[in-house]
Amino acid sequence: MKREGLILILSAPSGAGKTSLCRELFKTFPDIKESVSYTTRAPRPAEIEGQAYHFVSNEEFEKMVAEDAFAEWAFVHGNMYGTALSTLEEARKNGIDLILDIDCQGALKLKEQFDGGVYVFIMPPSMGELRRRLEGRSSDAQEIIERRILRAAEEIKEARWYDYIIINDDFSIACRELAAILIAHRRKTFRMLEKVGKLFDI
Repeated sequence: MKREGLILILSAPSGAGKTSLCRELFKTFPDIKESVSYTTRAPRPAEIEGQAYHFVSNEEFEKMVAEDAFAEWAFVHGNMYGTALSTLEEARKNGIDLILDIDCQGALKLKEQFDGGVYVFIMPPSMGELRRRLEGRSSDAQEIIERRILRAAEEIKEARWYDYIIINDDFSIACRELAAILIAHRRKTFRMLEKVGKLFDI
C-alpha cells in the first residue's frame, strides 16, 4: 500500500506569524513541498514560473474555472488566484506532503471540495499584540493596518471549524506545536503501512 501524501492547510490573520512558522517548518522538514498556486497577475522581478506561481492569462484561468479544475480559487486585488485540484491529488497519490498557505475563504472552499486535508489556524495571542506587530513593520499606512485588524477579527471567528489552533505567543513553542501536528499525521496508521510492510515483509 503506497503512502498517501499529507495536505496541510494553514491560515492566519496578517501579522500572526504564519510565514515565519512555515519557514521554520521547511527548515525542520526539508522534504515538505509548498503548493504552487495559479494566478493571473504578472510575475514580479526574480519570480520564476512554477516556483512562486503558475502564471496564466485570464482566459486560461477562466477555462480552468469552467472545467472545475480548481479545488479553490478567489479574486483578490484585481487578480485571480487558485489551487489546482490536480496538484493536491497528485501529491496525495505520490506520497508527497504539501503545505497550502491560504486565507479562510479559500480554506473553506477547499474543505468543501477536497476530502482529507488537515486544517491549522495560526492565531495571535491578542488583538493588542497583533496591532503591535503590524505597526512594528513600519511598512503599511495606518489605514491599511486598521483594515487588517478589522479583517483579523472576522478571520478569527472562522477558526472554530479548523482542525487545530496554534496561538503564536512564544514563537519556539508555536514551531514545536506545528511540527507536532505534522508528525502526528505522518504517523497515522494508513500512512505507516507501506513502511511497516517493507520492514517486516507483511
